Amino acid sequence: MVKIDESKFRKRKYYKGHHIECQCVFGGIQRTSGQIFLVPVEKRDKNTLTKIILAWIKPRTTIISDCWKAYYDLEDLGYSHLTINHSITFVDPVTGAHTNSIESTWRHAKRFIPDYSR
Repeated sequence: MVKIDESKFRKRKYYKGHHIECQCVFGGIQRTSGQIFLVPVEKRDKNTLTKIILAWIKPRTTIISDCWKAYYDLEDLGYSHLTINHSITFVDPVTGAHTNSIESTWRHAKRFIPDYSR
């Protein structure tokens, strides 16, 4: 079981003011082993994320994600796919599926990178 998500790492111009630069990162965490992959991406579109999923996650794996439209066709690629609608809940009451592990990974990754270096 792999939990996937994408996050934005921002950088400030001259280290102050509003954020203008952004680096998107796509990642996943394997539930039982804790293995993580983090891949910087130019776009968060379906083609980009699908290529990374195919490269990093074995077929027939259960993937848990949010409801981002780029993930809609994962079952057609041979994956079992569970989704979490974060506007309703953070843990699916029926399956118990959640993306808390990967969300926590973003928090830890960003914690060790100063705002001006993201």
